[in-house]
Amino acid sequence: MKVKLNDVRLAFPQLFEAKAVNDGAEKFSAAFLFAPDHGAATVIKKAMAEVAKVKWGEKAAEVYKGLQANDRLALHDGDKKADYGGYAGQLFINASNDLRPLVIDGNKRPLQASDGKVYAGCYVNASIELWAQDNRYGKRINASLLGVQFLRDGERLAGGSVATEDDFEALPDAGGGAEVFGEEKEDALFG
Repeated sequence: MKVKLNDVRLAFPQLFEAKAVNDGAEKFSAAFLFAPDHGAATVIKKAMAEVAKVKWGEKAAEVYKGLQANDRLALHDGDKKADYGGYAGQLFINASNDLRPLVIDGNKRPLQASDGKVYAGCYVNASIELWAQDNRYGKRINASLLGVQFLRDGERLAGGSVATEDDFEALPDAGGGAEVFGEEKEDALFG
């Protein structure tokens, strides 16, 4: 079941290059953070219940309770990962896909990694698909990552910044060269 998450915070984005996590297969992935009173919480809970009904029929309520008790649902309590920046006091959903998700800006133009527009901490709209797993690996409700739309900037999570022009001073003669720092300049130059 497709679900659109509006105005959620992006964490751990692997949107442009697939990456293996915990010795698993390489996948594109992201986490989406939001407050417990955010509208996404209600939408996701209803969608997960519907996915359970479709998959497990009359046993859906019983299976759902078991999945919830064992944290096997797509929606998680961020306080369980409070040591990660931005997670405390939030809910989160992890989503992944073998296929590269659509990544666009506010005007629906495609974004690339080199644009630097989507990053951990920015706010996005996301398209995910919830689905029920029932196989040799167990039962759970998962989320597939379909697409991300940059919405607005936010405070970066886990560093990840680069220098800005303010980190440097304007030079009267920008002719190049190098400079050795420290008291023993001559020793450093002539060994």
